[in-house]
Amino acid sequence: MNGFNEHDISRNACMLTGGQARLGYDWWWHSFTAINETTGEEKPFFIEFFVCNPASGGRDPVFGQLPENRKAGKKPSYLMVKTGAWGETAGQYHRFFGWQEVKMEWGVPFSVEAADCYLDETRLKGSVKVTPQEAADHPEYLCDAGEISWDLKINKITAYNVGYGAGKLFRTLQLFEMFWHAEGMKTEFQGTVVYNGEKYRVEPETCYGYSDKNWGKDFTSPWVWLSSCNLTSAVTGKKLTDSVFDIGGGCPKIGPVALKRKLLSAFWYEGTPYEFNFSKFWTFTRTKFDCRETEEQIIWHVEQRTWRNKMVTDITCEKKDMLLIQYEAPNGTKRHNRLWNGGNGRGTVKLYHRGKLVDEVICENIGCEYGEYDQ
Repeated sequence: MNGFNEHDISRNACMLTGGQARLGYDWWWHSFTAINETTGEEKPFFIEFFVCNPASGGRDPVFGQLPENRKAGKKPSYLMVKTGAWGETAGQYHRFFGWQEVKMEWGVPFSVEAADCYLDETRLKGSVKVTPQEAADHPEYLCDAGEISWDLKINKITAYNVGYGAGKLFRTLQLFEMFWHAEGMKTEFQGTVVYNGEKYRVEPETCYGYSDKNWGKDFTSPWVWLSSCNLTSAVTGKKLTDSVFDIGGGCPKIGPVALKRKLLSAFWYEGTPYEFNFSKFWTFTRTKFDCRETEEQIIWHVEQRTWRNKMVTDITCEKKDMLLIQYEAPNGTKRHNRLWNGGNGRGTVKLYHRGKLVDEVICENIGCEYGEYDQ
């Protein structure tokens, strides 16, 4: 029984139709660890293709944070290729395209292409270069100065199909403010990355890769994400090679109704699914979580349970290894100004079934995110 591990590439298609084409975003996110070919050092990277308000686009990208656009009520519209790295020499780099420059396959399977940047279900390639002068002259780019290029193959191994929340009826009616689908919560990447002049090798066995997508009209607050497939059993000491966990959400909205402090979680544990999904009401999922910021760390504590199972997650990530990741919403606002994002989280997950400990799992190379703003 696969449970939530059901691949569905129809949910990876671009969802910006109807009203969301005029006021909506859709993104495809990829993160992984690579190895420096010279030093052998590990470094985590991320690459995202983010599309915003395509129906109002034109020849050039439109930036919602420009004072003249804010004054005129002009909303952002572009394809943004967002990429960068965590850890020492962390940075985020953005490349923008107007909609006349973008070739997009809206059906299944999807593809997005602009200049040398390309993405589909099995391939990811491109480059971003932002000079120090460009970064200084264009604060509306919301990014750092740097240079990165990549050429990668994608193999999505394990899915987190959240079910009803991203189902066809909910998508068609555009009921949720923010949708989520992880076609590859465990993904094998293979290829190369060149980051600010340093070449990195990406291998399936050591990349600890992740691929998902989000789409909607606005961003959740609080915003929580935790995921890793670099897992070791503290009970047996063995690597868990067919395991991955994924936690996401915060405050989902159905229309104007906010479902406060709700998370969707899944742990694929050596072929056995454990899911904690509030939209599957018959499982009676209950969630408590606390995320906080200290001077040096971001700390997550999540407790979830159903009638039969329980999952307790404790994660930390050093702020020096993280980014304050930057987005503007489709309506042109920028409410998330302390959205911490990292790829070097560490911690544990304890799994229980019918009150008995299944395993305590040591987690490394954790993708992690936390931020919230005053409502």
